[in-house]
Amino acid sequence: MPAMRKLTAVTLSTLVLFAFAASADHDTAKKPLSPPQEVKYSTSDKHITINYSAPSKRGRTVMGSLVPYGKIWRTGANAATTLTTNTDLMLGSLHVPAGKYTLYTIPGDKEWTLIVNKQTGQWGTNYDQKQDLGRVKMTVKPLKAPVEQFEIAVDAKALTMSWENVQATVPVMVH
Repeated sequence: MPAMRKLTAVTLSTLVLFAFAASADHDTAKKPLSPPQEVKYSTSDKHITINYSAPSKRGRTVMGSLVPYGKIWRTGANAATTLTTNTDLMLGSLHVPAGKYTLYTIPGDKEWTLIVNKQTGQWGTNYDQKQDLGRVKMTVKPLKAPVEQFEIAVDAKALTMSWENVQATVPVMVH
């Protein structure tokens, strides 16, 4: 009987150890490589919200490689990046009526193009040019320090995207 108890204790200990290891792996798997982000700008009754997934550099060359120049990019990762506004905006020279939109970009070495698209709810790679509200140029400048994780920022003056060693900006005017 003592041998049976010892065997049961060893078996139980082994099962607990495996359960703990599986739980630790499960916790690690829950962390997305490109976590969802939300940025907001509000003033009194006017609101702008951008939802996107933020990929990380993770030792890779991003601009011109992972994100090729001259090609439409989902502007983040995973699901399409969305801009929601309850007021009309000007993004550069583009009038954007209140509503919900998808943002795409065409990165370039010297200049980016921001695409505001009327189709929403799709996966980030499902781009339909016929749904474009319009396109506007973004100015590009090099960053002094590299940005590990893709960032979008918005305020009353600008919409800015930063990643790796570059920052792309378009002026914003809230109506």
